[in-house]
Amino acid sequence: MTTTQTPKLYTDASLHELRNQGDPLADETVAAMFERGEVRDFNTLMRFFSTAGNKLPDGLPESAVSFLEATGMPPKWVDWDVMERARLFFMDNAAHINTGLSFAAMPATYAVPRVAKLLASTHSMDYPSRRMANTGQFVTYLMQTNAFEEGSKFIPAAQKVRLLHAAVRHHLTTSGRWDVERDGVPICQEDMIGGQICFSILVLDAMHRLGIHMSDEGAEAYYYAWRVVGSMLGCDMEAAPNNLTEARAFADLYLTRNLGPSEDGVRLNNQLIRMYEDVVPGTLLDPIVPATVRFLVGPTIADWLQIPRSPWDTAAKAVPIVLGLMETVEDSGPLGEWALDKAGNLLTAFELASLTRGRVMQYAIPEELKGEYGVRSQASRNHRWVPPAPTPYVP
Repeated sequence: MTTTQTPKLYTDASLHELRNQGDPLADETVAAMFERGEVRDFNTLMRFFSTAGNKLPDGLPESAVSFLEATGMPPKWVDWDVMERARLFFMDNAAHINTGLSFAAMPATYAVPRVAKLLASTHSMDYPSRRMANTGQFVTYLMQTNAFEEGSKFIPAAQKVRLLHAAVRHHLTTSGRWDVERDGVPICQEDMIGGQICFSILVLDAMHRLGIHMSDEGAEAYYYAWRVVGSMLGCDMEAAPNNLTEARAFADLYLTRNLGPSEDGVRLNNQLIRMYEDVVPGTLLDPIVPATVRFLVGPTIADWLQIPRSPWDTAAKAVPIVLGLMETVEDSGPLGEWALDKAGNLLTAFELASLTRGRVMQYAIPEELKGEYGVRSQASRNHRWVPPAPTPYVP
């Protein structure tokens, strides 16, 4: 997990360069399918390819077959001992990780105006449950014991997400609905790596703020798993951070460069909060949802997203105390540990089932875009991980 390479240094210029880069392999595959009129058949057939090791569907476009064969294996450099530590970290913290994803990482991405604009351009902001469900299901697939083996659901999901990103890039750049000169390539390398960072660093930061005890080793392993994910989703690994230290430097610069208010971000976050309120039974606890988001993302981002202040903000600050008591129970013995782990797994399953309505989410061109694409509808307490101080921003 350690590296002897010279630490990567990130600057405004290096991140700006990444803003103008896409994913050549996936982009070329999608462009070939569009040129040959194969997108409709590909999108339909991909619904039947969901398990690694299964025979590819007959009639799959040649360009798609080449892509799926080229991307059907994990990176050769994967350290499987570290990946197992990441899986155990996830098992021990599943509910906390999902809380960080839902109430911190996801809203924070909406505070990046360029990302919020992209979601608005693809209508994804009108369907936050789909994006949240896709993310939750994706992470669940990643942390299965067979995630990279025959029978895996994760590898096909990663391949389809990568192609979907390429399809969105192709559509926005060819339709004239995206100003590449001003905003860079849609779903560019800067944002792809930035997304990997948000779903790792910001989740760890949220867990720390909630008072969850994590070891340095566990936190590093969790980031490492997302580095593997980044590779499989087409991130430029020459530019992507190698470890948590480099990831922190990238995150500080990326967020400083890109965070800000936008109407799209406000609308998207409002949709997300309403969705979470629908998942929470009844209406009495609805105010705790925006209060928790405000607590985890901080006042600046919360104000940009126009998350209202309320008396519940104080209640949200008491969450770490409650979780601390729960961890005390967990540390009391095997029975307490088993009970809380079981409760966490049940909560995670409930959240995912509520978002997906019990269905498997398909990584295909969204229904609302199909007409435009010409497609028919179908830890240890003694050694705790602590985030470092922010890296000074030097433009």
